[in-house]
Amino acid sequence: MQVILMEKVVNLGGLGDVVKVKDGYARNFLLPQGMAKRVTPENLAGFELKRAELEKLQAEKLVAAQDKATKLEGLLLQITRKAGVDGRLFGSVNNADIAEALKAQGFDVERSTIRMPHGLLKQVGDTKLEIALHSDVVATITVSVLGEN
Repeated sequence: MQVILMEKVVNLGGLGDVVKVKDGYARNFLLPQGMAKRVTPENLAGFELKRAELEKLQAEKLVAAQDKATKLEGLLLQITRKAGVDGRLFGSVNNADIAEALKAQGFDVERSTIRMPHGLLKQVGDTKLEIALHSDVVATITVSVLGEN
């Protein structure tokens, strides 16, 4: 299925690109999220009329994400969990726990934007994590897991 991208999509294209994607990806993700529209003469004409407005909106989102990234960059987040003598946690720290701790410090971050490349945190210590605030903006924070007996 061919679609017009209404915003930048990672690994797919930028605003206004006409791309061919699998039908299920378009129907189940891109179209419901408002990230794309089907390629029809009406949609193409409508997009060209709203192109400047959409580009301005994209620029505003990018600036907002960059501002948020500068505030988050280098942040040290401490989370306390029960741990054994060897430093292994009884349970784990996931992205929802990190999002909740960020919210307590005044940062509203979606848990789906927190990248945990090595999976859940199951060990006491410091770990660097990335938060993808925008397709072009990534902030790095340090999560310090503290153990308690």
